[in-house]
Amino acid sequence: MEQPVSFAFNDENMKTAEAIIARYPQGRQQSAVLPLLDLAQRQTGWLPRAAVHAVAELLEMAEIRVWEVATFYTMFDLDPVGRTCINVCTTTPCWLGGSAGIVAALEGALGIALGETSADGAFTLREVECLGACVNAPLVQIGDDYYEDLSPESAVALVEAVKAGTALTPGPQSARRGTEPVSGAKTLRGQDSPGEG
Repeated sequence: MEQPVSFAFNDENMKTAEAIIARYPQGRQQSAVLPLLDLAQRQTGWLPRAAVHAVAELLEMAEIRVWEVATFYTMFDLDPVGRTCINVCTTTPCWLGGSAGIVAALEGALGIALGETSADGAFTLREVECLGACVNAPLVQIGDDYYEDLSPESAVALVEAVKAGTALTPGPQSARRGTEPVSGAKTLRGQDSPGEG
């Protein structure tokens, strides 16, 4: 993988970076490291070494401290990724909900394995640890959004929609609303309601 020699925020992103830094009290600007790394990644599509170095210089931090943050969070891509990155949660709740079938279906639909990027650079498929929406497992993350209550078929439908340029609707991909029980409301109905009976 070839690393760019340098990185600089474009004019618009530099204004955004300055506004982010200004949110923090004097002497605490290093607290802006997460949003600045995110901003750099959004500008380049991934987080090259030169961008980490630039963020360290901007925040007057030791570069190793910025690397500690960049390597800790899976949200940062330290290698180039496809234009659409699909993160599949495979921890216990998602695994119990069928994430192995989701992975197999996505690998088949994309023609790549976990950790790979398609030859045309369109998709990267990754396994991630808990996305934190266990009640709606299994789920995937595409961009900044979660797609929950997946089946192998609905996961492939997401891929087909991305390929077709169709807008996706985040959240449960089943009839469920939000995080309500799959079988419907269990409390505060009829005689179960407080004060009734």
